[in-house]
Amino acid sequence: MRPHFHFTPQSGWINDPHGITYRDGGYDTFFQYVPGQTVWGPNCHWGHARGRDLFSLEELPVAIAPGEGDGGIWTGSLVTGADGKTRVFYTSTSEPDIGIGRVRIATPDDAKWISWSKGDFVVDAPAGLDLIAYRDPFLRQDSDGWRMFVGAGDRAGTAMALSYRSDDLQEWTYEGVALERSSAETADVWMGALWECPQIIDVDGRAVMVSSIWQADVLYYSGYAIGTYEAGRFVAERWGRLTWGDSYYAPSFFRDEQDRPCLVFWMRGIEDLDAGWAGAHSIPYILSIEGDVLVATPHPDIEQYREPGATGLAADITWTPDAAGLRLTSGGEDAATLELSGAGELTVRIGDAVHAFPAAGEVRVIVDGPVLEVVSRRGLFGAPIAPRGDTLTVTAGDDSDVTVHPLAR
Repeated sequence: MRPHFHFTPQSGWINDPHGITYRDGGYDTFFQYVPGQTVWGPNCHWGHARGRDLFSLEELPVAIAPGEGDGGIWTGSLVTGADGKTRVFYTSTSEPDIGIGRVRIATPDDAKWISWSKGDFVVDAPAGLDLIAYRDPFLRQDSDGWRMFVGAGDRAGTAMALSYRSDDLQEWTYEGVALERSSAETADVWMGALWECPQIIDVDGRAVMVSSIWQADVLYYSGYAIGTYEAGRFVAERWGRLTWGDSYYAPSFFRDEQDRPCLVFWMRGIEDLDAGWAGAHSIPYILSIEGDVLVATPHPDIEQYREPGATGLAADITWTPDAAGLRLTSGGEDAATLELSGAGELTVRIGDAVHAFPAAGEVRVIVDGPVLEVVSRRGLFGAPIAPRGDTLTVTAGDDSDVTVHPLAR
């Protein structure tokens, strides 16, 4: 069973999305990809897909593969400089110490970004920090030049985003630690011992750092900080958690065709091993800030796929949580149930698993075959589900405020 609106590989394994770019009337997206196997391996490639929106992507040939000094091509970033040239900055890894990567440049050979040529290694892990991990460059343009932030973690359990500056995207100067937090700190939310894919962005006039939370080879969730940023330094004023459940990880920031700040996540556990593929990307989300909370809302592009009367396993559901709950069934069996379990909390039951997370106001529930995403203004919940039939039935209380929009192409 393959989802229709969540991007999955034709075969093999995908995880982190990155380099998402709107151009020429459509989106290019890249992703960490391991061909020929349905489990992660260090010999990652950069896969490539394109579509008129992020719900209709078609997979293209591999963009960048190991070799020429790279054991693995891990997560990175894509920018176009003032000279009009596009560059990707990716994490190059080599065994045995794959935790400490190097940052390398690649440039496209053609206008469709199908073929790429590798260039120089431009950034290495700085000495003196006793790092156990170093990877995932993210770039932004500031008033005084380009900034690159690289995720890192040291042996003492401190997660960091390291800052570099450049005038020309080629020569980089290490500036120091842009933001750090010890894994021993738990105020607001625990933020782990390593930030994978840390990205410092601007949302509604505020500075935001969003990242994945890692510790001791366990992937947790996506968290964030809201604060102030200037010249390569971020001062956190509040920490928050963005995702719940065991699926979401590796958020990737981009700006859509209207220049709105957006995120897409890797979703773990979405797979069909018999069909030879594993991994999916979430739907895209538009970001905003309410008070001191980062809010993610489904991108309105999904609404063009609403088709009244359509049947199948895909739906965009709006629901105001109440005591009656919401039940999703297929083939006569529950695929998932949602219940209001207390003040500001929702409980999702999927088989024997029970998950609780905060919710406020109207909730969006996106079902796409084996994918469930539950969207609240207090965070996101994502998980794999296993519908038993070919159609989806949504049941709520007689007085419940719920609207079901079937999705179809």
